[in-house]
Amino acid sequence: MAIFSVYVVNKAGGLIYQLDHYAPRADTEKTFSFPLDLVLRPHDERVVVAFGQRDGIRVGHAVLAINGAEVNGRFTADGKDVLEFLGNPANYPVSIRSGRHRLSSNEKLMLASRFHSLFAIGSQLSPEVGSSGIEMLETDTFKLHCFQTLTGIKFVVLADPRQAGIDSLLRKIYEIYSDFALKNPFYSLEMPIRCELFDQNLKLALEVAEKAGPFGPGS
Repeated sequence: MAIFSVYVVNKAGGLIYQLDHYAPRADTEKTFSFPLDLVLRPHDERVVVAFGQRDGIRVGHAVLAINGAEVNGRFTADGKDVLEFLGNPANYPVSIRSGRHRLSSNEKLMLASRFHSLFAIGSQLSPEVGSSGIEMLETDTFKLHCFQTLTGIKFVVLADPRQAGIDSLLRKIYEIYSDFALKNPFYSLEMPIRCELFDQNLKLALEVAEKAGPFGPGS
């Protein structure tokens, strides 16, 4: 079981804190001969697998490295177009590492804003008056848990579906935010959280949650 990441979103939908706690590695590296038996397509400034899922390579995986060198979006380490490079028989055999691409800072900002909008939509679609909005989203590989305070700050945790005690963890994170961000005289409301004590106590809380599950009284 594991806790993957934590997001803090202000009441306007801006991402003010993000921590990647644990990122499962699902990269696959394989040597190919020509012609390449994968169909690759450009997507969002990356080259992704569009067809040919096998041996750990999945549709949607991005090309992360070629011959051991990290790619930069749609270009190889030495500036060549990835699709053109892989279309040249002279470059084979070639080793390709593929996997889920790492989110950039801008992508995290955009996703936080989108979740803020979905949260509001969920609240408005509720047949009951006064709905709190989205509290949990579940997939086969992770669960997204959200706790919104009375002031509109959202604490979001992405965790393994089997991880217990996330509701308690969310409230513990709120306590840490209150103690080490709000009480910091140098912190401005709604602005990015840059506080070493907040970081330290949050990481400790995540480790405790992973090992022991729910927080007990007075923890």
